[in-house]
Amino acid sequence: MKASHGIVPVFDDPNLVSAAGLVPVLELADSAGLSEAIAESCTLPAASVVVKARTVVAGMLAGADSIDDLNVLRAGGTARVLGPVRAPSTIGTFLRSFTHGHVLQLHAASRRVLAGLAGKVPALVGGDDLVFVDVDDTVREVHGYQKDGAGFGYSGVRGMNALITTISTPSSAPVIAECSLRKGSTRSGKSADWHLKRTLTTVGAVTGPGQQVWVRGDSAFATAKNVAAAIKAGAWFSFTIPAWKTVTRAISQIPEDAWTPIEYPNAIWDEESQAWVSEAEVAETGFTAFVSHPKAEQVACRLVVRRVKRLGDAPTTDQGELFTAYRHHAFITNTTLSAVEADRYHRGHAIVEQVIAELKAGPLAHLPSGEFSANAAWLTFAVMAFNISRAAAVSAGTGKARMATVLRTIIATPARLATTGRRLIMHLPERWPWTQAWTNLWDTALGPPGTPTT
Repeated sequence: MKASHGIVPVFDDPNLVSAAGLVPVLELADSAGLSEAIAESCTLPAASVVVKARTVVAGMLAGADSIDDLNVLRAGGTARVLGPVRAPSTIGTFLRSFTHGHVLQLHAASRRVLAGLAGKVPALVGGDDLVFVDVDDTVREVHGYQKDGAGFGYSGVRGMNALITTISTPSSAPVIAECSLRKGSTRSGKSADWHLKRTLTTVGAVTGPGQQVWVRGDSAFATAKNVAAAIKAGAWFSFTIPAWKTVTRAISQIPEDAWTPIEYPNAIWDEESQAWVSEAEVAETGFTAFVSHPKAEQVACRLVVRRVKRLGDAPTTDQGELFTAYRHHAFITNTTLSAVEADRYHRGHAIVEQVIAELKAGPLAHLPSGEFSANAAWLTFAVMAFNISRAAAVSAGTGKARMATVLRTIIATPARLATTGRRLIMHLPERWPWTQAWTNLWDTALGPPGTPTT
């Protein structure tokens, strides 16, 4: 294919908008309280805090993953339909003015926005009987020697640690309730109970009454404090547990006839063998967790174990034939479901990794500043943008569409502006494949709050 030499590109039209979908998306966010939450929560000593915050969030929704990328909002007629925006240089100064306390205020604003989005779009967190709270962390690799807080953590790369908690149900995609940027060398589970407590409080603001909350986490978060936080909130918990001596002893005492064979409708990935597994066996036994802690911190619970036959040569172990023939994956829980059902739902904890992947493929592709608090604020704005995109996807009728999909199909809709009388008209493309989804979002954004689902 050869480019036509009869085409002459000229960048001279002030009435073109490259991301017209930002109009209903930001309208949805503002109707959920975005501007009010920032104005009332943030005491940052800077001018036009709301305008600057909206610039960052809007830019992220338009695909920006660095401060310079925010310039996309100043092209053509975009500012005419979005309202005032600020230059990247101004935003850089704005982000560097954040302190740790101001970042915590931004967290409070993020929680208010999430609650507002759930009120505006009730299907954002579906009306299922179960509500899952998942906790996990990731290391965002950084480069250069001017990144405050960068260090080497469990991943072996130099970066900063981001902890997030999510809220989801069996029928709805996850939204992010809490986030925290930490030094790269931070242990995964450090202070996670503080974030879990805040998340468990937030759950009540975004879900309906009578729903059972279930906290899930991997072995890095299997701590007495995290379990205590779940129990105090009246929630179920399930945490993958390391192969402590008390765990291997309990597994070895499970009778052979107690194992229930299961077949997965979809194969699951086994990290140890680096292979897909479609068959396994599940059993459970009574267990007391954290026996090295004071008596008041010990937890009587269930130990649910999934075992898979080893392939190839088994490693040498002092645990006997049981552990040379099988690989065991155990978690502690206080749920009342059967061992098979508990295992099935616990494996769903992996959904939080999809959220992390979306952030890393989007606004968290970089931590753009050399200052730690500026990057912490950037992460919080990224969480706001993520939750807004999730609400936009539900409003548009595209359900669990990823942030990148919402950008491609809804937000990145080109438009040409025209003025008639006192109205500003956006002329959108004819035969746009996602016209109905765009219209659904527009109607939701400009309409009254939705009716809660049951």
